[in-house]
Amino acid sequence: MTTLEQPAAASAHEDRRPGKGRFRFPRPRRRRDTALFWFLIPGVVVLLLFHYIPLLGNVIAFQDYRPYIGIMHSRWTGFDNFSVIFNGDQQFVHALINTLELTLIQVVFVFPAPILLALALNSLVSERVKKWVQNVLYLPHFLSWVVVVSLFQQMLGNDGMLNLFFQAHDMGTWNIIGNPELFKSLLTSQVIWKDTGWGTILFLAALSRVDQNLYEASAMDGASRLRQTWHVTLPALRGLVILLLILRLGDALSVGFEQILLQQQGIGLDNSEVMDTYVYNHGLIGGDWGVSAAVGLVKGVVGVVLVLGANKIAHFFGEEGVYRS
Repeated sequence: MTTLEQPAAASAHEDRRPGKGRFRFPRPRRRRDTALFWFLIPGVVVLLLFHYIPLLGNVIAFQDYRPYIGIMHSRWTGFDNFSVIFNGDQQFVHALINTLELTLIQVVFVFPAPILLALALNSLVSERVKKWVQNVLYLPHFLSWVVVVSLFQQMLGNDGMLNLFFQAHDMGTWNIIGNPELFKSLLTSQVIWKDTGWGTILFLAALSRVDQNLYEASAMDGASRLRQTWHVTLPALRGLVILLLILRLGDALSVGFEQILLQQQGIGLDNSEVMDTYVYNHGLIGGDWGVSAAVGLVKGVVGVVLVLGANKIAHFFGEEGVYRS
């Protein structure tokens, strides 16, 4: 063996020693990151206490659960609580249809809104104007749904500003807030107004990383602003859009519990009941804890399946998705 081969053999021998795997952090790095690990502990504790440990409570989906006797003494019912799903309970079917309709509407209209707004903001030349517009558009995100719903009622309600204006000009009144046919459109407009500005943050961050030389090269080739957007900007956002769309599918059966619950009384359950309000009305209000837990459990399983399926499709088209295969 030559002298040049000996160090290589020695290093290979050292790599095979116990405790010397390639994924083990070097001791200087562990010392350097000790403070970061301490900062990480509160977040891990919160996740365990409020997200993972409560998952054990899904056992009540298989029980005739009664809060006053607890999980340990409640009668086991097997899959009886799932009968509302498999037997087509009418209230559950109404909630499922409303949920799917709202999900489809929000994917078509709400999901692209931050992308379009980010493209519009990115086209602004003045950085001062861009920052000012961003700050204004971010503000609605920090308002609670109670405030947002109240604002829309003050503006569009029967006695709101819009109808007062129409009455003052002998134009009649428009029933918008209490109209069941316009309820889904109202919900969609509220979501767009509240969260579109905040949703542009990720897209603007991705646009800031686009190489400006690509724009200059395309401009020299005679590409218009529209073609630059199509061939340079949108490809740069493709991976992020697919990732967010996959995550949105995981939350597809959750379409705004608090927002809908605040407006449900004036619309009626047939037109406003969704999966989350169904669980709330049957569990906390109706006392049917087992059925509510069963519906919530199925909803979570469907969300996981949608995420995994969408991620596989993303891999098929050459994208990384949520995780690599």
